Amino acid sequence: MSKYLKKNEVDDLNAKIGHQYKLVWDVIDAVETKAVFDLSEKYKLFLDKAKTEREAVAFIQKQAAQNGFVDIDIEKNSSTGKFYKIHRSKAIALGIAGKSPILSGMHIIASHIDSPRLDLKQNPIYEKEKIAFFKTHYYGGIKKYQWLVRPLAIHGTIIKNNQETVNICIGESDNDPVFTIADLLPHLAAKIQTNKKISEAFEAEKLNIIIGSIPIGDEKIKKRFKTGALKHIFDKYDIVEEDFTSAEIEVVPAGKARDIGFDRSLIGAYGQDDRICAFTSLETILNINNPKATSIVMFFDKEEIGSEGNTGAKSRFLEDFISDMQIKTGQDASERVLRKALINSSAISADVNAALDPDFQNVHEKRNAARLGYGICIKKFTGSRGKAGASDASAEYLGKIRHIFNDSNIIWQTGELGKVDQGGGGTVAKFLAKYGMDILDCGPCILAMHSPMEISSKADVYMTYKGYKAFLLS
Repeated sequence: MSKYLKKNEVDDLNAKIGHQYKLVWDVIDAVETKAVFDLSEKYKLFLDKAKTEREAVAFIQKQAAQNGFVDIDIEKNSSTGKFYKIHRSKAIALGIAGKSPILSGMHIIASHIDSPRLDLKQNPIYEKEKIAFFKTHYYGGIKKYQWLVRPLAIHGTIIKNNQETVNICIGESDNDPVFTIADLLPHLAAKIQTNKKISEAFEAEKLNIIIGSIPIGDEKIKKRFKTGALKHIFDKYDIVEEDFTSAEIEVVPAGKARDIGFDRSLIGAYGQDDRICAFTSLETILNINNPKATSIVMFFDKEEIGSEGNTGAKSRFLEDFISDMQIKTGQDASERVLRKALINSSAISADVNAALDPDFQNVHEKRNAARLGYGICIKKFTGSRGKAGASDASAEYLGKIRHIFNDSNIIWQTGELGKVDQGGGGTVAKFLAKYGMDILDCGPCILAMHSPMEISSKADVYMTYKGYKAFLLS
C-alpha cells in the first residue's frame, strides 16, 4: 500500500518514524546563539591557561574555590556540600552532596586533562654543530612531522635539590622567545624523507628543540654552546643541569586559542582532546545546586598513555574522594557501602570523538560518523576492530541518556571512531566500568585530533555543556 502514498504523506510518515540528526545552528535562536559565543570565550581562556595537567588542576581549583567548593582534606565541613580534592597536583575531583544518600548511586562525569605533547628527557641539554638543544620523548599518539618548524613553548615544574619548586612557562607571552624543531629542506629530503613511509621518515630521536646558539668563552672551551644555554637558564630560574633529573617539563605549541572562519564558528587550539570536556564538565558542576544525586566530576591524568600511574583513572583516586565525601556528609563509609554506591552509579566518560573530515571521508563509515556542529556525540563503544578494549554501554543506559537529552532539548548525535578495521581508540570508560556502574562515552567531536591545532565547533561546546548539566541534574 505504501507505494500509493502521496509525497506529503510519505514526508509525514518519515517525520513520524524516521530519524535525522539536527545541525545546532538550524535549531537555536538568537538568544542561544549569543550564549554559544559567550561560553566559547570562557573556553578559549581555559585552553590558554591550562596547557598542561598541572596548569589545568590549578585553574580548576581556583574556579572551584571561587564558587563555594572547599578542600575536603582541610575543611571540616561545607555548608553547601561542595568539595574538591587535588591528587598529586595532576588530578582533581569536584563533588556536590545530593539530596539522596550516596549509597543509592552518584552521577559521575570523568574527563582527562593530559594531551599529546613532547616531554624533555631527564638529561636533555646537549650541543651539536654549535647549536644547543633539548632532547625530547613524545607523550601519547602524535604525528611527529606536525611538531616540526612551528613555534613551541616550554611549560613545567622543577624540583631542586633543596626541594624548592620552580614553575616555568616560556613562549606564551608576546615578549618571550619561542622554541622550535628544524626540518630538512625539500631540495635534500628525497632519500631521507620524501621517498620513505612517514613512520620511518620522521624519527623520534630527531625531535630536538633548538634552545640557543651563543657560546660562552673562546673556541678552546668544550661544550660552550651548551654552557651558554645553561647560563641563561641559571640566571633566570636558578636551575642547574642536575635539576632536570627531577623535573616534568612539557613542550607544547605556543600561542593562544583562535577563532576559525569568517563567521568565527570554530575554535582552533592545542589540547582540545580532552580539555573541551574538562571545561564543559567544570562549567556544569560550577553552575548546579542541590542535585538529586551526589554529583562528582573527575579530572584525570595519563589517559593518553593508557591511564597508567597514580594520577590516572586506573588509580584509586575516585574511591578515595567518594569515601571522603561519605565521611564529610555523615554517611556510612564502609567498604561495602562504597562498593554498592559505585555499582548503583551512572557515569559519563567525557571524551571527544573524531569528526567526519571532508577531505578524508573514506576512513569513516558515514552513516555512523560524527559531524561538527551536530551537538554532543554519544558513543556506545570505543576500542578497536572487534571492540577490543571497549566499554560497550547497554541499551538500557543508552535509552536513559537519550531520554535525558531529548527531554532537555539537547542537540545530540551518535558516532564511532572511524571504520571498523581502520583503527580505533580508548577512553577512561572501561576503568570506571570495572566498578559495575553504568557508563557511556559522550562528548563533542573534533577535527585534526591529536594535532597541535585541533578544531571544534562552538555549537558543540555549548551543547556538551547543556548535556552534561542535564545529566547531573537528572
